[in-house]
Amino acid sequence: MEIRIDDSIKLCEIQTEFNEHFPFLKLEFFEYDPTGKAVFTKENLINDTQQALSKIRHIHTPGHISLNGHQKVSTFEQHFRENLGVNIQVFRKSANAWLQTTSTDDWTLAEQNKKGEEMNHPVDNATPEDFEEYNEMR
Repeated sequence: MEIRIDDSIKLCEIQTEFNEHFPFLKLEFFEYDPTGKAVFTKENLINDTQQALSKIRHIHTPGHISLNGHQKVSTFEQHFRENLGVNIQVFRKSANAWLQTTSTDDWTLAEQNKKGEEMNHPVDNATPEDFEEYNEMR
């Protein structure tokens, strides 16, 4: 699946398309830094996702973004930056928090999504008495 990217698409539309394919991941957009030093801080986070992409990008050529689950997160983020002029970060759901995937950017989008799904399943609430054998370490 691919998303057609042009200046008129809204940030929230890109996020929605992405989230439909990877429900345990989300995209966040960050201010462009012309020095090339992408700073992914809360201060640089773009909160107004109703705005058109043209407002935040520095490359205005239309393009496509592949939502291929086999693509590494680092490659996906790099494609946005180099081909579309947009700084993004992928986040993975972990219970009630969203984790920035920088330490696992070499994982594929599918792997990240699977890990997010695993981290969001209810924990088995079985008590020790529910097990036939229960040995407490002393």
